[in-house]
Amino acid sequence: MGSFRFLHAADIHLDSPLRGLSGHEGSAAERIRTATREAFVQLVGDAIDRRVDFVVIAGDLYDGDWRDYRTGLFFAAQMGRLNEAGIPVFLLHGNHDAESQLTRRLTLPDNVRVFGARRPETFRLDACGVALHGQSFAQRELRENLVPAYPDPMPHHFNIGVLHTGLGGLGGHENYAPCALGDLLAKGYDYWALGHVHQFQILHPRPPVVFPGNLQGRHIRETGDKGAVLVTVEAGTAVDVAPLAVDVVRWSRVQADLTGAGSLGEAVERLQAAIADAVAAEGQGRLLACRVECQGSTPIHGELQVSGDRLLAEARAAAVGLGTDAAWVEKVVVATTATGAERTDPAGELEALWQEAATDPELLARLAEDPGAMLRRLPYELRAELEPDSILTTALAEDPAALATAVVPWLSQRLAGEGEED
Repeated sequence: MGSFRFLHAADIHLDSPLRGLSGHEGSAAERIRTATREAFVQLVGDAIDRRVDFVVIAGDLYDGDWRDYRTGLFFAAQMGRLNEAGIPVFLLHGNHDAESQLTRRLTLPDNVRVFGARRPETFRLDACGVALHGQSFAQRELRENLVPAYPDPMPHHFNIGVLHTGLGGLGGHENYAPCALGDLLAKGYDYWALGHVHQFQILHPRPPVVFPGNLQGRHIRETGDKGAVLVTVEAGTAVDVAPLAVDVVRWSRVQADLTGAGSLGEAVERLQAAIADAVAAEGQGRLLACRVECQGSTPIHGELQVSGDRLLAEARAAAVGLGTDAAWVEKVVVATTATGAERTDPAGELEALWQEAATDPELLARLAEDPGAMLRRLPYELRAELEPDSILTTALAEDPAALATAVVPWLSQRLAGEGEED
């Protein structure tokens, strides 16, 4: 068994609608809309340039029940590029693929081998001495542990298990095809190519059990580098599992420290500087999609609370000023606190009363009883739509003190009549 390299990707979600773009135009917004395609083109290009021996896609190539064949035709064209380069692709369908009519009907190039859904299937790549074992999803809500039915490792081969799984609800993801790490290790395979969890994770080093994360971040809950993993195998052992960033848009939370800012103009200057610093540190030639979070204690806290539209416009102007497709601002969140003289207006008095009530044991006990109970019954996909800084997300965290505190700025915004939506 010689040496070889392969790319392991998952959760591509081709043509998935990216959130927060409604009503937005311009080159940055268009780039975000096409980001999943551009990232996939980058992945295919990297596979060809690096001359990998094969590519594994561990589920969720598509993003639900797409009736438009343009998505599938785009994928087929990219597979054609790999076919011309002599690179085979091993494709497993995940929960989102199970919904797609494209999955069931579209014929793919000869270099693409698709794992069946009725039982585990094995593909051999004799040129590398590789055996790949996997089973696709037949329906979206697959609650059965598929691992016990996977075959024993093939002797004298490098055995790769391909599986789309929630692995016990890891990272809050829906627990489809549930299993435990011990189930995977017990199979005796040399590498597990997993999908479904959208964060890059190496759950076990030898043999590697790996989630590559999704190929392209699609919203503010998917920040940081996104891409695939490049695996190098020598003498039957995976000696290197390296993340390979292919995202063309990178989501980021930008912290703007407004501590002590004495005027709205000064706050805007700090906000602009924070965006510029983030682009320099994180952009790396990619479009940086930002949520700017204004923090710190400032005497203009009240003015900031009612200046959301102005702050967002200034932030977007700053982003445009950094150059074509350098940055785009999705939202500005005001999370500052007040300093200086105590407020005596009705809104300030009500806010003070609530802050005092937020330390009351009886109130905290009432809050602990239920706010998150109903929300936890929502499907994961709906819970994932909640913004991380929203009150509903705080309720789900089962922290009554945090929930009581979170209500204060929300209440101030609503009283001012110009707050942002959660």
